[in-house]
Amino acid sequence: MDMKFFTSEDSGKAISEKNNVSVHLCAHTIEKPFSCSICNKHFSQKRYLMNHYRIHANEKSFSCDICNKQFTKKTNLNTHCRTHTSEKPYSCDICNKHFSQKSDLNRHYHTHTDEKPYSCDVCNKQFSRKYGLKLHLRTHTNEKPYSCDVCYKKFSKKGALTRHYLVHTDEKPYSCDVCNKTFSRKFGLKLHLRTHTTEKPHSCDVCYKKFSKKGALTRHYLVNTDEKPYSCDVCNKQFSRKFGLKLHLRTHTNEKPHSCDVCYKKFSNKGDLTRHYLIHTDEKPYSCDVCNKQFSRKYGLNLHLRTHTNEKPYYCEVCSKQFSQKRSLNAHFHIHTNEKPYSCDVCSKQFTLKAYLNTHCRTHTSEKPFACVVCNQQFSQKGSLKKHFLTHTNEKPHSCDICYKQFSKKSDLTRHYRVHTNEKPYSCDLCNKQFSRKHFLNEHLRTHTNEKPYSCDICGKKFSQKSSLKKHCLTHTNEKPYSCGICSKAFSRKYGLNLHFRTHTDEKPYSCDLCQKQFTQKNFLNVHLRTHTKEKPYLCNVCGKEFSQQSSLSRHFHTHAIEKP
Repeated sequence: MDMKFFTSEDSGKAISEKNNVSVHLCAHTIEKPFSCSICNKHFSQKRYLMNHYRIHANEKSFSCDICNKQFTKKTNLNTHCRTHTSEKPYSCDICNKHFSQKSDLNRHYHTHTDEKPYSCDVCNKQFSRKYGLKLHLRTHTNEKPYSCDVCYKKFSKKGALTRHYLVHTDEKPYSCDVCNKTFSRKFGLKLHLRTHTTEKPHSCDVCYKKFSKKGALTRHYLVNTDEKPYSCDVCNKQFSRKFGLKLHLRTHTNEKPHSCDVCYKKFSNKGDLTRHYLIHTDEKPYSCDVCNKQFSRKYGLNLHLRTHTNEKPYYCEVCSKQFSQKRSLNAHFHIHTNEKPYSCDVCSKQFTLKAYLNTHCRTHTSEKPFACVVCNQQFSQKGSLKKHFLTHTNEKPHSCDICYKQFSKKSDLTRHYRVHTNEKPYSCDLCNKQFSRKHFLNEHLRTHTNEKPYSCDICGKKFSQKSSLKKHCLTHTNEKPYSCGICSKAFSRKYGLNLHFRTHTDEKPYSCDLCQKQFTQKNFLNVHLRTHTKEKPYLCNVCGKEFSQQSSLSRHFHTHAIEKP
């Protein structure tokens, strides 16, 4: 019997048998007369409906002979089998690239034609495939039709749900032949292999820099163009990546969806959680070839290497100061703009960096998340813990090349150098007095403003310096933990004990350059120097008389009190 062929007017495709013509025409008319009685989804052909029913029945009739994985459709099994045989029967007639699935070949063709016939009615973004448009529309509708039956988390894409399931099963079926590292996704293995081959197939057509990941190239383009298409509706801050905006919004909502299953600490960023886990495992897989110092993150190692090379790739366009880290440059730039975008909800104090705000907030909550593994003492800042730890090891790796005094921290050595150079880079705008440290300048400014931000919880007395408050608190407790080994005299502060020791040793380390007179304390030397300079910085606001010492001014005030009738 002769086969009759009918030609489709829409596609020009030749179709055998007239009943097949009706089925084919449904593809053009988008007619879907067959509907699922369970979820009401519609299909253009009855066989598609029958295949769909297997999803509800969880029927998987087709099984792989090699790995026993099961499938609802034979076509899915055939596609899967090619992952074992590496068969790629579909080839591009333009560039000859081969594919295991016909759908992958069809998607690939669009890279040559750049044709994007499907457009979003909301934002006009164009897509090469109807399926791509369908997924994109869910970003506007926030539709998430795929749900995890373990934790009920919802997803807009089926592929995202499939990848999510691996979190529960911890399954990592893809293994690296070089180092045996395993991955939950084939794409992850593909990217990892480039660390062995140093393959970088993605190239910037502006500066020709190459990248191993397409996403890295996309981010690079945005850095060069300075394009920031994503804007925050709350504070109008702009971002080059949608993911960056998503993370930023959590600073407004205080959302922290990622939780540590060891200590239950929560994080707004999955990357922060991953880095946090290393605290529990103490894993440090990255090692410095110069000094053997180990790091939990490759990024930390890269930053550390700059301490050896003295590389400072980031520089300020205003003052040309250079920095080894981009975040250090960003923090520095706020000095020029005086911008303080982060504000405390309790006391409204503003900060240039979010890290500074987080540290400050702990003064209100009294939270001390960093604990010493030796003595269990807790600290609000990681830096404070690091400094404390050196009291156990007594390690002082930084040495002054002038007097050979040793220090546990590089910053302490830097400040110490100013004793030799007499450098005082910080100046008061009101009286022009100069200081070697910014901290001293801040404390000095309070003598002008009379600000006393530190108050005693017991008697309410206020102080301009935190150290003064600490000293005062000891008057309530009468605690004196530091005692002299020679005469057993006890002191509330270690500094007091150190000064006391000099009465036994007769040590006078501070000397006047003009008359060579020596003193046990630097404060005594400073007072003495005023006998040479005739400086009298303490002024009586009643009669205008000036004094070289605060104690002299205090005694003078009593003369006015006696004069009162």
